[in-house]
Amino acid sequence: MSTAQDLHDILAEGDELTIVCHNNPDPDCLASALALGRIAAVAGIDERRILYSGDISHQQNRAFVNLLDIDLRQFDADIIEDRPPDSLLAFVDHSIPGANNRVPEGTALDIVIDHHPAEDVTARFVDHRTEMGAAATMLTEHVRALDVDVDDTLATALLFAIRSETLGFLRGATRAEYDAAGYLHPRADRELLRQISTPSVTGETLDAIATAIENRTTKGSVLVSYVGRTTERDALPQAADYLATLEGVDTAIVFGIVHDSIHLSARSPDPRIHAGDVLRKAFEDVGSAGGHHDVAGGEIPLGIFADYTTDDAGLLSIIEQVITARLFAQLNLTGDPDG
Repeated sequence: MSTAQDLHDILAEGDELTIVCHNNPDPDCLASALALGRIAAVAGIDERRILYSGDISHQQNRAFVNLLDIDLRQFDADIIEDRPPDSLLAFVDHSIPGANNRVPEGTALDIVIDHHPAEDVTARFVDHRTEMGAAATMLTEHVRALDVDVDDTLATALLFAIRSETLGFLRGATRAEYDAAGYLHPRADRELLRQISTPSVTGETLDAIATAIENRTTKGSVLVSYVGRTTERDALPQAADYLATLEGVDTAIVFGIVHDSIHLSARSPDPRIHAGDVLRKAFEDVGSAGGHHDVAGGEIPLGIFADYTTDDAGLLSIIEQVITARLFAQLNLTGDPDG
């Protein structure tokens, strides 16, 4: 397996580093990017940039970026395509060009650090450990091994990311997450952690969650809900988290239209159901989806429904019917819904 020193040596060869986050980055991705940038600085790279696509709409994610003053730039394909030879390209918390990112398929990568399941991960430096609970844990290990200075900003970012990605150490946490948290905790800013953990909720988010509650349909222990159009993409996973706590529900899937795409979010503590596989198999022919056995997401271009109708109300109804039917079919559920 590649080591932290291997990572440092590759970074020492470059004059600049571009770190690309996955679409709609979460704290695990953002903190990992911040940490890799710090490692690059120690290796002598002065020109560093973090790029992202999509939205940072979840209130915790916005607070995370604003309070920690993380310097982010919107993705620009020209930066990727016109890089000079001494410019390095890195992915954190994702691993395949074109999959949940806007980097063209087939683009050569220099660095990949990821814990999500993926096949054929290729780069000059690869740290791909699916058994880990968070990419931030892996970056914490590299930071410690290379004796990089961990100030309160970096420690707070990494610690919050680990807590968030593992749902407070209740999902996918390994001993490595606890070891990393033990190292970061005394270095983190407790007040910053509190502020990031308790941000205000927008009215749009609350409305989307309320719609998900009202529109829920259940078959057995599976709940599916549709929120229609929303500007708050991250209201979907929040709604899924809430609905998964409903008595008798072991799997909750929420979907809705955000801008020009249909977004899906799934939660399934049921060990018999792999949420990532369910979404991937249900929609791999029309979009991209996947994730872990208990947490998953997906995105489908709205354009595939363009030929159905020009009436928006009719379009929304068709989308609800088609997506719901595909989900229940993939889960091998038939019969009338419970309500």
